[in-house]
Amino acid sequence: MNYKINARILIVDDDDDVLIAAKMFLKQHIAFIYTSNNPKEIPALLKNSSYNLVLLDMNYAKDRLSGQEGFFWLSNILEIDQTISVVLITAYGDVELAVQAIKKGATDFILKPWKNEKLLATITSALRLNESKQENESLKLKHKELAIAMHQNEPELLAYSDAMLKVLETIKKVGRTDANVLILGENGTGKELIARAIHNTSLRKNEIFVKVDLGAVSESLFESELFGHKKGAFTDAREDRTGKFELANKGTLFLDEIGNLTLPLQAKLLSILQNRNVTRLGSNKEIPIDVRLICATNMPLYEMIKENTFRQDLLYRVNTVELQVPPLRERIEDIYPLIQFFLKNYCEKYKISLKKINENTLK
Repeated sequence: MNYKINARILIVDDDDDVLIAAKMFLKQHIAFIYTSNNPKEIPALLKNSSYNLVLLDMNYAKDRLSGQEGFFWLSNILEIDQTISVVLITAYGDVELAVQAIKKGATDFILKPWKNEKLLATITSALRLNESKQENESLKLKHKELAIAMHQNEPELLAYSDAMLKVLETIKKVGRTDANVLILGENGTGKELIARAIHNTSLRKNEIFVKVDLGAVSESLFESELFGHKKGAFTDAREDRTGKFELANKGTLFLDEIGNLTLPLQAKLLSILQNRNVTRLGSNKEIPIDVRLICATNMPLYEMIKENTFRQDLLYRVNTVELQVPPLRERIEDIYPLIQFFLKNYCEKYKISLKKINENTLK
């Protein structure tokens, strides 16, 4: 059985014989081949599906010789998605036209009639370039988030009480798995610190940790924030935006204040968790995701289920492992170490000599 490259290629040519010949040959080597004899279909095709490469004819009935129509559609494709590799094909090409095409953003150029071996080699090379472009885009976004995270002082997770030592033990066990975790606890108990600790002990620790405060995301922006959007999807969508699920791919996504979601938003989140893919607003293109999900809330989810304000099926999805964080009043052994930590931290921050706390005040 021949190995096929797992890629999606769109072939656009107004000559049906060319489409048939190219598809018959390439389908032996490429997993998904799609064809169109009308370049005007290109915008809709790219909006509704994901392609790694477009094999684009340069000359159409209106303009058989100059290649200008091909240049127009090349520009149109790259405006829609600049990571797509475009290989131009023409029966009237020459070196000058090839140079112009590459200057305008084409990946490569091939003449009709082609040799199959040359066509396959050109497409294989262009697909490698497409993979590299997509990885670079993803890395840019992740580096941006990581740069922000590096400038934030992440407090230590201090634990001396039996209650918190049990939490740390659970973190060690859970961290090594890919199980979804639900962290429950009052405000200020350190739920985000625990989420980060789980990430830092996991197999994804070298990947990105993305936090979303759902309590601060309005209902109208929920889908754009989590799933992303395409340029023009709504009035203020002036450029493509990567959603938090995409950004967290291969890493950990921390959804804080999940109890604040309305029922309609809970349904949308549940659908993403079930299908393991997202669709940006303004697009029908499904994007597969691989994230480790950690959620947190200070709200009584089990009571909310009884009151029909939180979905039970969503709770089952997010709490493969449930972690209850005790409030400080239930772990008084941690108070003094925390005081020492904050005193040292703020004395260093404000460049003053290290202060001590009075024994009576401590009592």
